Amino acid sequence: MAGFGQFIKNEREKRDWTQTEFGNQIGINTSAICRIENGTQKFSISKLERLSKILKIDNQKVNDLFFADKFAKEALKYKCSESVFSVAENNATYFRNTNVKQAKLNFENE
Repeated sequence: MAGFGQFIKNEREKRDWTQTEFGNQIGINTSAICRIENGTQKFSISKLERLSKILKIDNQKVNDLFFADKFAKEALKYKCSESVFSVAENNATYFRNTNVKQAKLNFENE
């Protein structure tokens, strides 16, 4: 999988949209679309939901692709080893499990 900008470009081209057509739909000018696709400009988090609607792709998948790209770039920037990804996965599992609301038990009927 290439970066998030390449994902956007591939999806746009699958639909035979120009950068201008796509930009008009999502509310980003053509030059910014070009920079996003080339990886020189970041895609706005605030536009992720709109992107998933325009592309008719599950919002969770779009979010996952966006944040995976963001994390991978940061890991590369700081010269992290490959193990950072498994550590991050373990941390995410831990955070999910510790942030789960516990069900309230009702002992009144016993």
